Amino acid sequence: MRVHTLTLNPAIDETITLDTLVPGDVHRAKSVRQNAGGKGINVASCLADWGVPVSAHGLLGTDNAAPFEALFAAKPITDAMVRVDGSTRVNLKLVDARGTTDINLDGLAVTDEVLATVLDGLAHMAATGDMVVLAGSLPPGCPPACYATQVARLRERGVHVLLDASGVPLARALAAPVMPHAIKPNRDELAAWAGEPLPDGAAVLAAARALHAGGVGLVVVSMGSEGALFVNADGAVHAQLALPHIASTVGAGDAMVAGLAAAHVAGLSLAETARLATAFAVAKLGMAGPNLPEKASVMALAQDVTIGARP
Repeated sequence: MRVHTLTLNPAIDETITLDTLVPGDVHRAKSVRQNAGGKGINVASCLADWGVPVSAHGLLGTDNAAPFEALFAAKPITDAMVRVDGSTRVNLKLVDARGTTDINLDGLAVTDEVLATVLDGLAHMAATGDMVVLAGSLPPGCPPACYATQVARLRERGVHVLLDASGVPLARALAAPVMPHAIKPNRDELAAWAGEPLPDGAAVLAAARALHAGGVGLVVVSMGSEGALFVNADGAVHAQLALPHIASTVGAGDAMVAGLAAAHVAGLSLAETARLATAFAVAKLGMAGPNLPEKASVMALAQDVTIGARP
């Protein structure tokens, strides 16, 4: 089984570490790092570290494709990205002791012709039984229903679809006749879909179960320091792993998506999936860029994950 990731709006992530971010002040950076990124790219990178065969699909600007090409060659990741004229966007992540401030730019505008080339290539490469991860924001020119359309197209071909999106593209996908097999919203994204605040665990669980009842096979809700909720036909479990103080959680959500994909490839149970996906997310926290540590370190973390059944 191969996993394919789709990243229509990739980015070079420039992470700048500061002592303290003060609006309006002049700052001197403690460190600066650039990494090829975008949700699907990050997922592919973590899966390659785990040893899962993975292909990266999407769009890259020819002017600054080198960081992505270096990543694909080093892992290795099958490069199925379509090149277009221009530069891939650069997103800024300002990290200080209080957390991370993200400044995200619009991506390269996409034409109908280029979008069709990307999506037709993905549909051609993804074989029956493969998994596709549709991840991240959509670039200018891309129809808001893009993910909804691709979910139906891929499921018709017998492909397992995991969607990690937000805003209108997620809402359109969840209002479509054909649902993805799995989704991973965070608590705020789930609340936006529900149309109301989710003030406690019971409310989060009810909303997740409503999505499952509507046709999503696996609903995973990431809740930051409160862990994550996993709901499927076998029930619901809450997974959590106590963490020391950390300055940045950049990439943890994408690593969790990679853990979900790896668990699907391995055919794991709901509780085992929760352990592995949580371990992926936590293991990523200590790593620079879209990378995982050695497999033994991830497996050790997975054994320490606390799993609790939800009624």
